[in-house]
Amino acid sequence: MEAALKKLQQLFENNRRWVEKVTQEDPEFFKRLSRQQKPEILWIGCSDSRVPANQIVGLPPGEVFVHRNVGNLVVHSDLNCLAVLQFSVEVLKVKHIIVCGHYRCGAIAGALSQARLGMIENWIGHIADVREKYSAYIDSEPDSVERENRLSELNVVEQVINVCSTSVVKDAWERGAPLAVHGWIYDVADGLLRDLNCCVTSRSEVQALQPVPR
Repeated sequence: MEAALKKLQQLFENNRRWVEKVTQEDPEFFKRLSRQQKPEILWIGCSDSRVPANQIVGLPPGEVFVHRNVGNLVVHSDLNCLAVLQFSVEVLKVKHIIVCGHYRCGAIAGALSQARLGMIENWIGHIADVREKYSAYIDSEPDSVERENRLSELNVVEQVINVCSTSVVKDAWERGAPLAVHGWIYDVADGLLRDLNCCVTSRSEVQALQPVPR
């Protein structure tokens, strides 16, 4: 059993088949990829295994720079997230930052349940803060699924605001860099993305963001 746990041979076989397929379709693909990356998109999404950034937008490797964490949060004390933001904006010169949440998210459900969940409570407490801020909107929904969906959407809007509030993004706009921050949501039940209509391209637009309509 222990020996079996140390090997994931099927994944290596999958990798070889993928390389063969890509190379057959585009013999120069990996040569180009090895020289540089020039993505125009930074994707900030949830760690949920059902939400793979490149696949759901139909883009190949090299086209999307990705940061993922539980609940697709942008926390101002999270140096990991801030480092990704800075590298994306100042080095890669991305033009779009997409914050993408998803329905049926465990972090959202945990924040709504107020159950004792151990250490992760300290992280999803940021979502609980969003739930408290918009309690009137969330509590007006008729059932638990709708309340989860509503909080998923509102959490995305709040994280868009958090992205726009970082020194990295504010400095980029002050330099006149073309940079848009988008809020999207993904439904694992049908595979479709939905635009939450909160796209920000300057500091002056941040104040206009409102809770998303249903």
